[in-house]
Amino acid sequence: MRKVVLCLALMVPLIAGGCVRTAVGVVKAPFQVAGQVVDWTTTSQDEADRNYGRKMRKKEAREGRERREYEKRCRKHPEECRGYDGYQAAND
Repeated sequence: MRKVVLCLALMVPLIAGGCVRTAVGVVKAPFQVAGQVVDWTTTSQDEADRNYGRKMRKKEAREGRERREYEKRCRKHPEECRGYDGYQAAND
């Protein structure tokens, strides 16, 4: 009988510790979920900078293509050409 009581006495802290951890997890869960939702719905400065850089590189690539096409047309038909003031990536 003593062994059973001793075993139960030793197991109570283990069982209670599990309950406490579970209770803490239940209490923290809504705050963790809310924090994750905020992370998903907002854009960090790093993401904004990366997106802006990607957008500018695409615009500059488009300007380069337009400039090359203009120069090609000018070589074929020089009488139709005037100064190239073309596409400006920063103005779009």
